[in-house]
Amino acid sequence: MSVSSGAKRKEGGAGEFIRLLIHAGIIALVIRTFLFQPFNIPSGSMKATLLVGDYLFVSKYSYGYSHYSLPLSPRLFSGRIGDFNKPARGDVVVFRLPKDDSTDYIKRVIGLPGDSIQMIDGVLNINGQPVKKERIDDFIDEDESGRKIAVRRWRETLPNGVTYTTLDLPYNLQSDNTEVYHVPPNNYFMMGDNRHNSTDSRFPQVGYVPFENIVGRAQLIFFSVHEGERAWEIWRWPVSVRWGRLFTMVR
Repeated sequence: MSVSSGAKRKEGGAGEFIRLLIHAGIIALVIRTFLFQPFNIPSGSMKATLLVGDYLFVSKYSYGYSHYSLPLSPRLFSGRIGDFNKPARGDVVVFRLPKDDSTDYIKRVIGLPGDSIQMIDGVLNINGQPVKKERIDDFIDEDESGRKIAVRRWRETLPNGVTYTTLDLPYNLQSDNTEVYHVPPNNYFMMGDNRHNSTDSRFPQVGYVPFENIVGRAQLIFFSVHEGERAWEIWRWPVSVRWGRLFTMVR
């Protein structure tokens, strides 16, 4: 009798553990689908706002849900559900690349539907008006050899009052003088804050981004390691983690 009772307890314990795992998996799936999804930053296109090695939460509910909100992105419906809020100028968003919807990009919303966007001598113009651009202290970056380099940094202020910093090189590039882009209805114009190192809506590889392709809004940096470091190497955290960036809001 005691052996049988022990076996039942053992089976009950194993079954309870399996149920716990299933419940935890369901909760994680619901959170990832409807609330927050983690992303990491693999490139420097959003420096100095976001750095290579940043890990952040993206809110899935900010603009409602498209089929890209679902795991594996099954095309169960078109358009968006619950899109009570639209992306605002200056929001940092994750979106699926229109020409390759298996690829996630993160950029800043610069142009809204109906806007005219143009770069003139490195100055962003929105609807024919130059955006306020103020020179501030240099951003200290590293080149591929690890050598410290100073990169020019500016503070831009959009027409709605959103401010952020951008980086650019001291010489004129093709991306500094562009055609006028007319943003179509239900589409957005995205740009990286690292203006000379960002493939964004200025280039045909990206172009205008349909509202449906936006996954969510970048909200919070929850972890960050120096470029070249591995987040899973816990023993290196004392020197590899950028402690000052943990739990900072994305602006």
